[in-house]
Amino acid sequence: MATISAQLYEYELPEASNVALVGIDMQRDFLEPGGFGDALGNDVLRLQAIVPTLKRLIERFRAKELPIIHTIECHQPDMSDCPPSKIKRGKGDLKIGDPGPMGRILIKGEPGNGIIPELAPIAGEFVIYKPGKGAFYATNLELILKEQNITHLFITGVTTEVCVQTTMREANDRGYECLMVEDCTESYFPEFK
Repeated sequence: MATISAQLYEYELPEASNVALVGIDMQRDFLEPGGFGDALGNDVLRLQAIVPTLKRLIERFRAKELPIIHTIECHQPDMSDCPPSKIKRGKGDLKIGDPGPMGRILIKGEPGNGIIPELAPIAGEFVIYKPGKGAFYATNLELILKEQNITHLFITGVTTEVCVQTTMREANDRGYECLMVEDCTESYFPEFK
């Protein structure tokens, strides 16, 4: 069995058909000026640093015809799936649902809610719209993984300490073997990376 050098131990790879790549929230609202991350006062350039490396990894998965799952944190236009406590947490100039330079912040279908063009999904790839931090909460991710017979996940995206780690913990709790690809995750805060 092939392995990848990882902390705390070697990561054993199964048959290729049981592996999927999960790209967490590589969306304009988090990575571009004028989006939600920027409105919160964060340096969005930090997150953009992983784009070339993640793009190469996505291209490798595409070349091998392995499943790729993209997630987008968002809410319905009527915000019926957004708890008031989540809206209150934002202390920046713009809050979830407010109009911003790229449309309403973190609202499904708005321009800012799309995945950045460099990493945009192609036909046959999965897109998960998630109202929470973790990709399993209130989504069909687990159903997709079971239907695809996936046992191992390469987890990438933003932000490392929030949506990426939440998804990885949710996956571990469900029995999936996870590998966080360190140079394909990033945080607004270096100490949290």
